[in-house]
Amino acid sequence: MNRGPARNSRSTADFRGKALAFWGDPLPDWIGELVTLAEAEGLGGAEKRIGYSRSAISTIIAGKYGGDLGRVEEMVRGSLMAETVECPILGSMTRNICLEWQKRPYTDISALHIRMYRSCRVCPHSRSLREDS
Repeated sequence: MNRGPARNSRSTADFRGKALAFWGDPLPDWIGELVTLAEAEGLGGAEKRIGYSRSAISTIIAGKYGGDLGRVEEMVRGSLMAETVECPILGSMTRNICLEWQKRPYTDISALHIRMYRSCRVCPHSRSLREDS
């Protein structure tokens, strides 16, 4: 009985072709980086690097993703393109790490977590501030 591809096998999907069909030529730089990663490491490798599921990455590349593309773009820019921001608490950090801190719920397990939670709510890099305006 065939139950799909074997584990850890790479699909022969044409990621660049799918991306070009929706995004056009030239591809946006961050989509190009995502396509290059998917071609080199497969969807599993991309999943580990940017923190989105394989199916989400596939739909992002194909232009059918229904979620927040702005956040995806920032995660790709931070994890693959080394875009940095200046955190008022920790100093320079990649954008994807900044977004991960913003997403964390309040916890009082350490003074750092409390400071970061409070700081992320008023920081100029906060996505919640940009979404409210």
